[in-house]
Amino acid sequence: MRVRRTLVAAVRGLGLAPAVELGSVTLFVLAVVSLALIVVGVGVLTTPVVLFWARRYAQLRRVWGYDLAGVRIPAAYRPFPAGLGHGPVSQARRCAVLLRDPATWRELLWLPVDASAGLALVLLPPSLIGYGVGFVLLPVLEGLTGIGGEVLGLGSLPAERPWLLFTLPVLGAGFLLLARYANPALIRAHFLLAAVFLTPPRAELAERVARLTETRHDAVDASAAELRRIERDLHDGAQARLVAMGMSLGTIEALVERDPAQAKELLARARQSSAEALTELRDLVRGIHPPVLAERGLGDAVRALALRMAIPVEVAVALPGRLAAPVESAAYFAVSEVLTNAAKHSGADRIAVGLRHADGRLLITVSDNGRGFAATGPPPGGGTGLGGIERRLGTFDGTLAVSSPAGGPTLVTLEIPCA
Repeated sequence: MRVRRTLVAAVRGLGLAPAVELGSVTLFVLAVVSLALIVVGVGVLTTPVVLFWARRYAQLRRVWGYDLAGVRIPAAYRPFPAGLGHGPVSQARRCAVLLRDPATWRELLWLPVDASAGLALVLLPPSLIGYGVGFVLLPVLEGLTGIGGEVLGLGSLPAERPWLLFTLPVLGAGFLLLARYANPALIRAHFLLAAVFLTPPRAELAERVARLTETRHDAVDASAAELRRIERDLHDGAQARLVAMGMSLGTIEALVERDPAQAKELLARARQSSAEALTELRDLVRGIHPPVLAERGLGDAVRALALRMAIPVEVAVALPGRLAAPVESAAYFAVSEVLTNAAKHSGADRIAVGLRHADGRLLITVSDNGRGFAATGPPPGGGTGLGGIERRLGTFDGTLAVSSPAGGPTLVTLEIPCA
């Protein structure tokens, strides 16, 4: 078992070495050049792109750290303001946010360290095994080929340093013994070195934990309210209809021979009640988790939702694939609530919905041409309003932003971090 772990660590080191050298060196050079070009204006446009690459690279290394060595490296990035586009002004705002984020400078400081000390740590496991095997087999190689020393870069051993033929195999055995115990620790040390630079300070982590704790309480309250709603709908709706239908069937059973006409009338009412109960059960199931969402994903579920709206709704979807089921469910019901609020309170005659995935976040925009003045408080007619959506998204560390000047238009932007 230990031998297998030793060999696996060596193979992982060989795989990590080119990725570390190429990725860290390239990104550090690009970042330095791009930051230097900010003074002439070009860097304002290129720096966000390079820093996004560095951020994705750091995120990939976090994944490798956990998968290969069990090292967790937390991340705490500052969110971007809602509504950022793709023009030069938006790129400049994005650049300013990135440069004010301490995580950016931690990553830039880590890149050269990773390209030097980090590279050495991943090269040591395969080097220990390679030199260990080579030194142990040196006498055999020298006896069979006569050039064993030259193959290992030691010159002609019999002529120049014959004593190495006896001492190097002992050294090689020591290398192999050291590799047996040190190789897994060296790979882990590589990721621990990355954790030293990439882990945010305690203050940032404490702020994030406080936010997650708050949103967890909101999620628990929302789940309890949802269970009460389901219980109420079942008790007042489908259950009452089924009880009434059972009583009608009992009456029909008593009348079927004595008064067939009245029994037939009651049977028609019972059939109608069963159809209404089935409809209510379907609506209840759709409210818990719509079948189209489970079968066809978020994009088609939002399109189906748009078709049921009284106001024309345009939907644009640019998603590369399916998202995690909890994220899809939260996003679907958030969009449903926004559309319902817009239809009830905005006075709009046109709504547009956009869904896309970028930079590890699901981005959803809902815009309407109504009277504006939307807020995150409860709507006038009751309901949870945008504040309820904000609490729902907070469970996933998501955000909601509203731009709704008096007279409109209104733009609601939702962001949920997700793979």
